[in-house]
Amino acid sequence: MPQDQKIRRAATSLADPAAAAAALARDLGQEQAALALLFCAPERVSPALARHLADAFGPTLVAGCSTAGEITPAGYGQGTIAGVSFAAPDFLAAARRIPDIRAFGVADGAALVQACLRELEARAPGRGPETMFALLLIDGLDACEEAVVSALHRELGPIPLFGGSAGDDLRFTRTTILWEGAFHPHSAILMLISTDHPFQVFKTEHFAVGEGKMVVTEADPARRVVSEINAEPAAQEYARLVGLPPGSLDPMKFASHPVVVRVAGVPYVRSIQKVNADDSLTFFCAIDEGIVLTNAAALDLAQDLERQFAELRRELGPPELVIGCDCILRGLEIRQKGLEGRISALMAANNVIGFHTYGEQYHAMHVNQTFTGVAIGRKA
Repeated sequence: MPQDQKIRRAATSLADPAAAAAALARDLGQEQAALALLFCAPERVSPALARHLADAFGPTLVAGCSTAGEITPAGYGQGTIAGVSFAAPDFLAAARRIPDIRAFGVADGAALVQACLRELEARAPGRGPETMFALLLIDGLDACEEAVVSALHRELGPIPLFGGSAGDDLRFTRTTILWEGAFHPHSAILMLISTDHPFQVFKTEHFAVGEGKMVVTEADPARRVVSEINAEPAAQEYARLVGLPPGSLDPMKFASHPVVVRVAGVPYVRSIQKVNADDSLTFFCAIDEGIVLTNAAALDLAQDLERQFAELRRELGPPELVIGCDCILRGLEIRQKGLEGRISALMAANNVIGFHTYGEQYHAMHVNQTFTGVAIGRKA
């Protein structure tokens, strides 16, 4: 599908920072550009790249993050920089960085959202919240997503929020946010985007809730570490309940055997990041003592994604763009099952740009093992 004049998508695998920045600016640059979003493989992240991007894009607002894999115009990528740009008057954007998400509270969330709303109102008086969606990119290693998204959602009101936690290809050492010519750790960016195109924020996952119950009996919520489940060593009890040998636990097994927690009757996946030497489990999401987890069974990922895109097409027509936040554990399952070609083709056919995340944000929730994003249709 030809690219909309106000939406441009591109990717580069060039390793040289100056060459990569120049290629992206050439392919994404457009008159009245309101925002350029860039999703960077960790091996591409460097101070030099950030500086060259700032120079190449000039006054255009450039924001992005490090990834655990990219979604490019051709489908899944690795070691690339994938991006999309939006231009006025169809799209207007206001953004603010949270310098340190570890010290972010409810009052900070209110101030941040109001600053973005005032900026949009000044640029386009009369555009209401029904024309807006919020995108959050946030450090994926500080375990602060729940607090940040809750504070922002409270002030956003009817404006739908989605987002993703930055990754680093499962190294779990350093994730960063791109903003104003530098890559920042411990940070987040909130972007409010107003458009006269139809759009829909969505979330999909491919699991059916099972029967096995796991009560968290000992945990360190600040570190998202569970030491005991059902008063037994966490890793051993988890393995027993999902029918795996304890010594076989790895990210691939966690991807195939998730656990869920119910919030107001709705199941949300609580993905496990890793097993520790003391048989404790580290989670990607908030966890606490007394929480009851339930095992879940994987359904057909490809069929679920096809269903979601078909539903979006019924609502919006063929999407001009989908900004997609795709959990890295889904990526591991896709590789394990040899689905890369099929899913890449599906992503490309629906004009997806995005990245593999360490977690996704949807309205007021931080979630795992979902494909979450916004689909933007053609303007009437």
